[in-house]
Amino acid sequence: MPKQNKPNALIWLLLSIAVIAIDQWSKNWVLTSLPEFTAIPVIDGFWNWYRTYNTGAAFSFLSDAGGWQKYLFTVLAFGISGLLGWWLARTARGDWRTALPYSLVIGGALGNVIDRLVHGKVIDFIQWYWRDHYWPAFNIADSAIVAGAIGIALFGLLGGKRAAGSAQQG
Repeated sequence: MPKQNKPNALIWLLLSIAVIAIDQWSKNWVLTSLPEFTAIPVIDGFWNWYRTYNTGAAFSFLSDAGGWQKYLFTVLAFGISGLLGWWLARTARGDWRTALPYSLVIGGALGNVIDRLVHGKVIDFIQWYWRDHYWPAFNIADSAIVAGAIGIALFGLLGGKRAAGSAQQG
């Protein structure tokens, strides 16, 4: 019996490209339209545009490390994106629970890599707050990474329960 080729989920990389495009477009808008370190209210009491920069990772991790962290985070982003891309190639095209979050993480990671390589730092501009409590500023790429990571965890847990349930029935 001849081996049939199953369509893989690499088509989902188009979503990664869309995330990168939207992320870079938004950061270009920020660089040309927003003043640095000045809050511009979007929803008073909750949301500002606030142009700032991050030389580190999430929550400014290693932001004051002296510059070497740019290369570490670039290598990590390429490595994680490559691994997720390899997994996409082995994922069925219709398995959106796997492909969607992987694609979001890839797009977000590469969007921030572009910033690190072009600007030496990541451009952040979305600032959420409540009274005197401010969430660290973030961007579209960060949002895609977080949504993808939540999807990987959530669908992984749900998928594990579903697989365990069908194994018990079988």
